[in-house]
Amino acid sequence: MEMTGAKILMECLLEQGVDLVFGYPGGTILNVYDELYHYRDRITHILTAHEQGASHAADGYARSTGKVGVCLATSGPGATNLTTGIATAYMDSSPVVFITCNVTQNLIGRDAFQEVDITGIAMPITKSTYLVRDVNTLADTVREAFAIARSGRPGPVLIDIVKNVTAEKAEYEYLPREKHTSSGRLAKLVQRARTSSLKMPEPNQEDVNKLVDMIAQSKKPMLICGGGVVRSRSHKEFREFARRIDAPVAITLMGAGGIPGRDPLSTGMIGMHGSKASNMACDGCDLLIAVGCRFSDRVALKPATFARQAKIVHIDIDRAEINKNVETDHHIIGNAKQVLELLNRKVPQYDHSEWKQYVFSFPTETAYEEDAEHLTPKQILSTIARMCPQDTIVATDVGQHQMWAIQHFRFDYPGQLLTSGGFGAMGFGMGAAIGAKLGNPDKTVIHITGDGSFRMNCNELSTEEFYKTPVITFIFNNHRLGMVRQWQELIYDCRYSQTITERGPDFVKLAEANGLKGRRVNNLAELEEAIAEALGEQQKGLGYVVDCNIQEKELVRPMVNGGTHITEFLVN
Repeated sequence: MEMTGAKILMECLLEQGVDLVFGYPGGTILNVYDELYHYRDRITHILTAHEQGASHAADGYARSTGKVGVCLATSGPGATNLTTGIATAYMDSSPVVFITCNVTQNLIGRDAFQEVDITGIAMPITKSTYLVRDVNTLADTVREAFAIARSGRPGPVLIDIVKNVTAEKAEYEYLPREKHTSSGRLAKLVQRARTSSLKMPEPNQEDVNKLVDMIAQSKKPMLICGGGVVRSRSHKEFREFARRIDAPVAITLMGAGGIPGRDPLSTGMIGMHGSKASNMACDGCDLLIAVGCRFSDRVALKPATFARQAKIVHIDIDRAEINKNVETDHHIIGNAKQVLELLNRKVPQYDHSEWKQYVFSFPTETAYEEDAEHLTPKQILSTIARMCPQDTIVATDVGQHQMWAIQHFRFDYPGQLLTSGGFGAMGFGMGAAIGAKLGNPDKTVIHITGDGSFRMNCNELSTEEFYKTPVITFIFNNHRLGMVRQWQELIYDCRYSQTITERGPDFVKLAEANGLKGRRVNNLAELEEAIAEALGEQQKGLGYVVDCNIQEKELVRPMVNGGTHITEFLVN
């Protein structure tokens, strides 16, 4: 059947099972939005306040559901406003397809109004980019983009379509998703294996057997649960493996939910703000097995001395990660779920009680002096966890509040925590929370942020209210750019340069201006009342803002300075 490019795009989205997209219209993408109007009963579009909000919402939707998120934007500033969201998805391996439209083909390269080479800009922060100049290639391009986004190590893909292609016509034939890799251009791509983006590496059995032998020789094994466990939804296999080898388990920032925070083997986060138990275990183990972990500079602070007494084993789907940051003694390339299934068939039950007793002699969580007069980070998070459903989804921004959330909120399953781990994008949380709530309407979704991060994308409160997407926002408000201030205090001799944020807006009034309720709280009793009211508003389909007044002196503890050994704590 002959269709316009815009209609072909809609049909291809339906092929992929897409029923929800996020975006912001503009001149070059108007043909697509005009066609979207006719598909509004099958594809819901969420209009955000800003393109960056749309990018984070599509990302949050993808992370929390395991599906591919979709985000639309126009050319020029519309497209470039997506780049922070694209980079965030790329660094954290989140499958999102970004679709932009550019000026017409005859204007490409002529500095036309709102022309930009978005494929060139996005190339380093995507798995693949496409500039569609021929309507006859559009359908296969879309199919290929979705396949690449979800295959292998997931990640973002960008499709830029010149405007005339959206109006021109071509033959389109419906193709079920299960047949996408067996016909058309995509089939040829898979057959020739021209890109690792579409290949799922098969674990080498000899590599698996070698690790089984290494485990048998180990007296003090340790596991690191990375984001790969979460992305591959291999949490059940990982937990079985941890129990079989009876090893303490540390999580990376992206690994939260790969093993329940309440699991008796969990030592908490590792690295710069890792628990003493995690960091001391890393320093004392004789075998360190990292699953789906990048060994970033926030984990392997000083690579030369990282796990210095251990043989290091790295399990990862991406060969490029092997020996990139830390030299390993052994590695297995493959999907975490598949590798762990093979290991669980071969590894017998071990008992490392003496080693665990040593590890858990160190604290897994920071203690605070609690009183009724002021709120501490742990007090806020413990109260949220106590009063909200246990399966509550948590989206965070970036800063002190992000670290406190990882340290004190117990995450039980993949996709429960949504956070910008690799890119560290302030302003991520609000959009991500909206996307998560739309993808998980039956779950409570909360947004944990700081006063600095909240200012970044607080305009999305209007999106939250308009679409009746009830997100409860908790602002850890110390009137400071807390994490930067903490570094200034500990490393820069208390020279607080440009980190004091004692300024507007009044966050409670801002919530009210957007049709939501809000409350400022100073102690535990007020916090409990606010949460109870917020949960009540949620039942009405309305969000809520809780402005939590915390002391500026609060630090994220422990802390190890970058570039130093993992047990050299600046503060305990």
